Amino acid sequence: MFSSSVSERTILVPILAVVATQLLFIHSVASVNDTNAYLYHKCLEKDGKYKSKSLYEENLNSLISNTSVKDYLYGVYGYRPDTVYMVIQCRGDSYGSKCDTCLSTAYSELRKRCPMNKGAIVWFDRCLLRISPTTFINEMDLKNKFYMYNMKKVRDPASFNAKTKALLTKLTKEATRKGSERSPAQEYYEPGDMKLDGKMKLYGMVQCTRLIWNTDCKKCLDTIIGELPNCCDGKEGGRVVSGSCNFRYEIYPFLDTQR
Repeated sequence: MFSSSVSERTILVPILAVVATQLLFIHSVASVNDTNAYLYHKCLEKDGKYKSKSLYEENLNSLISNTSVKDYLYGVYGYRPDTVYMVIQCRGDSYGSKCDTCLSTAYSELRKRCPMNKGAIVWFDRCLLRISPTTFINEMDLKNKFYMYNMKKVRDPASFNAKTKALLTKLTKEATRKGSERSPAQEYYEPGDMKLDGKMKLYGMVQCTRLIWNTDCKKCLDTIIGELPNCCDGKEGGRVVSGSCNFRYEIYPFLDTQR
């Protein structure tokens, strides 16, 4: 997907229903290992707007300013009807100060792109941030979803697609292996790789937010992995990202090796 070469391009396609319907934009970035690129956002209009200097805005600002996050946090602040719910979920290899910085960046971007929206989601390469006036814990979100893929295609798409699916399916089993119920310590995150022809390797990762149950995490990942032919047919890199789970694969390492 993102490449160390700025000349290579990545396509992002928003999913408005179940099918990709429109090309949103093309952008280039340097190596993702050194950046925290903005990916996409969604203003949740059905949640309504708040007014400037309202109690809802005060609660939102208080929640963000009083939050320090290591890798994941689900927070609630204020009383009805001005309660603010928030989740910050960082990528499994981005924790501590990297995660805390991503929260600040994501919140600033969310205020810019969805001004006065009570509900909104923003995705960065290292984290997801969602705010809402109602709780969304234990709710699997596959409605808010988008694809990203590399413009370059492999020589043997059918074989490559099969190997990509096999790797991501294996990683899904590892990420959800701890049983049928969610464990507080469980990250729902698993990176891995697979040998391809010659010296080439395929690198991948899967992750769910800790808001959902183990069984829903598997269901979420199985669903988006099933969209591989639609999102990234024969592409050298790609990902499907939703509000509850995501996967990514590349033919080069894209994760931090040390946590």
